[in-house]
Amino acid sequence: MMALRSVLLGVGGHLPERVLTNAELAERVDTSDEWIVARTGIRERRIAADGEKTSDLAIKAARAALEHAGRDAHDVDLIIVATATPDLTFPATAARVQAALGVVKGAAFDLQAVCSGFIFALATADNFLAREQAKLALVIGAETFSRIVDWEDRGTCVLFGDGAGAVVLEAQTCDTQRGVISTFLRTDGRMHDLLYVDGGPSETQTTGKLRMIGNAVFRQAVEHISGAMLEACARAGVSIDTVDWFVPHQANQRILDGVARRLGIPVEKVISTVAVHGNTSAASVPLALDAGVSDGRIKKGDLVLMEALGGGLTWGAALVRM
Repeated sequence: MMALRSVLLGVGGHLPERVLTNAELAERVDTSDEWIVARTGIRERRIAADGEKTSDLAIKAARAALEHAGRDAHDVDLIIVATATPDLTFPATAARVQAALGVVKGAAFDLQAVCSGFIFALATADNFLAREQAKLALVIGAETFSRIVDWEDRGTCVLFGDGAGAVVLEAQTCDTQRGVISTFLRTDGRMHDLLYVDGGPSETQTTGKLRMIGNAVFRQAVEHISGAMLEACARAGVSIDTVDWFVPHQANQRILDGVARRLGIPVEKVISTVAVHGNTSAASVPLALDAGVSDGRIKKGDLVLMEALGGGLTWGAALVRM
């Protein structure tokens, strides 16, 4: 039976040139390379240059994804940018991406679900394509978290980096299971204070800085991410044992390991870039996906399960046949 599916045609990523190592951070705050690696698995992260905006990273990732997909920007009729660090309060960063790419049709907007943003944006684009409200979508996760990190807080400043990742989705009538198969999204605003930024135009008229209760977020992450992954598989009617690759949000290697142990996932099936990217929030899942595709591990036809948890709290998972 033929079905309309959101087929993932291409992926792309972009990282700023500036590398910030643990050794450099140890010169700024009371920490060490050993302390950071033991608690997070992170060894370095990328930092946007002065004047380098979230939209600049998003545009480069989008162009890389379009090239990989073999599609022209003029065919795009939907752009969703998942970000918690937009260029401006408004208009949307997606509007700048749209203009830079030369896209003159369809809609472009931002989506804010913090680290879960890419999963939420992927699900949103899938619904647009399934309802035939768009044909070719760019879904981008892009962040410049270095702009909102408190560089005097060693508990958070060591975690985050900047970057962007993107995918191209096309609505295709398929007689196979290729494409987005299932998604699962959740938010629980009661846990707002576990991970948030203490500023905003309405409440403080400032940008604010990132604040996090790390231990509490860790406990919630392992529980909710595991549940989301199982639910996405259940909705698709597949066993998690049949998944070829797991592409998690790159928050902390201990979280990745904890989820893998809880679900019995072999470590060799988990794509991890946290050591060299740090936590790039909404950009981390597409950047990890791009890494897995670029080095040949993830191939056409593979079953890929992506997941994330972020401020809100938000969490979700997406199951995709490449």
